[in-house]
Amino acid sequence: MDKILLVDDEPDILRVLSISLKADGYNVTTAQNGEDALVLYRKESPRIVLTDIKMPGMNGIEVLREIKKIDDETEVIIITGHGDIESAIEALQYGASDFINKPVRDEALSIALKRAKTKIAINQKLKEYTLDLEQKVADATRKVRRQANFQSKLIRSSNDGIVATDENLQVVIYNPSAEYIFGYARKDVINKMLASDIYPAELADLFREEMNGPNGAKEIPWKETRIISRNGDSIPVGFAGSILSEKGRKMGSVAFFQDLREIKRLEQELLKNERLAAIGQTVAGLAHGIKNILHGLKGGSYLVDLGINKDDTDKLLRGWDMIKRNISRTSELVLDLLSYSKEREPEFEDCFPNDIAKDVCDLLAERAKESDVEIIQEVDASIQEVSMDPRTLHEVLLNLMGNAIDACLFDEDISKHWQVALRTQREADNIIRFEVADNGAGMDAEIKRKLFTSFFSTKGHRGTGLGLMVTRKLIEEHNGTIDVNSELGQGTTFIVRLPFQARSQS
Repeated sequence: MDKILLVDDEPDILRVLSISLKADGYNVTTAQNGEDALVLYRKESPRIVLTDIKMPGMNGIEVLREIKKIDDETEVIIITGHGDIESAIEALQYGASDFINKPVRDEALSIALKRAKTKIAINQKLKEYTLDLEQKVADATRKVRRQANFQSKLIRSSNDGIVATDENLQVVIYNPSAEYIFGYARKDVINKMLASDIYPAELADLFREEMNGPNGAKEIPWKETRIISRNGDSIPVGFAGSILSEKGRKMGSVAFFQDLREIKRLEQELLKNERLAAIGQTVAGLAHGIKNILHGLKGGSYLVDLGINKDDTDKLLRGWDMIKRNISRTSELVLDLLSYSKEREPEFEDCFPNDIAKDVCDLLAERAKESDVEIIQEVDASIQEVSMDPRTLHEVLLNLMGNAIDACLFDEDISKHWQVALRTQREADNIIRFEVADNGAGMDAEIKRKLFTSFFSTKGHRGTGLGLMVTRKLIEEHNGTIDVNSELGQGTTFIVRLPFQARSQS
């Protein structure tokens, strides 16, 4: 219910107007002079005040002025005598919303009140819009301030390199951390070099596309990559970037590089500690493996002794064959254990990955032929001479290809034409994908879960249980990844991804 303060020095007028207004649904408070009116106004806070202009003591104009000082949004309707236009105009100048003449007619009063309520509603909406706009401006200001503070901290940071360019991708900002990461001096870079002169090719191409594209993404999300510094070091970095624009026009770019060398070193240290812990946890498994080998040696030596005592050449040969097999198993176990426990840094050198893959296939060709397994080679001709660790690659492919041939031998479906395929493919971000696939026995989910755990082997007494652990270790040392897809009875595919560097310049 709307509140109205009604002010008039004539009691009869107060009574009649009050009855009329209450009948129209208003909550009416009355006062017979200006002083009482102000007291009631402060107490009741009505949104509309209806006051006579001619009153003894404080008149209606003074009441209007005092109310507007308290709350400028209160609507004041002035009641004037007939023909008192000058007083009405003065009241409007002081902020009165309307005026009506005496005697007050219901129609005129209703129109004046409707106008007042309309103004109140409009003012309320304007206030809400203003507050909303102020909030949005405040939020935008805070966002801009956060971004400015963030960029300021990045520029001052000793850990993050910041490189900004103009619209032509010429470097205009290059902080000390960028100097440390890229190896180029600031005086040799700013306003002298382009982003493509220091960025990896794929990042430079990405920025060029975003700058030249009509509606390209303005934010380049955070990701890990590698840059080649001035002295040729491959440095792991976290990278994010933005295209800077103003009024729809692209003005330049900014890129942030976080040096991840220390993080990667700690990760390698953690992996090393985990491997050492795994070795300690697998002593029992190792003892069990050695025990089995000793049983084999003992059985072989028994047959040899029996053959010698009875002059039985067949037992002698069988015993000697058992001894040789278990000596070979002992050698494999020791070499795998040493390889797994020893930390090794990749030794990058120029090589041809496709040639290494072909050499592995040639080495296993005779073994595959004896087992009725066909070896298939599918190499990507775009892979030419690159810099990577050839010994790691050779050992990884040899282990996986050997396992693939064994998977065919353990397959119970003898109607198959067994095949082992070795494929190479060049991928983005200086990565080469090596795929070793067979159509042999395959694995169920439980075997896949245990595949890279200590002393687990699907080959029974023929395996050491360390081969795939060593393979994964070599791949991780090379900053690569290994994935496996397999289905029981259908075959297995191992996918290895290894990073490479540009061929070194002699």
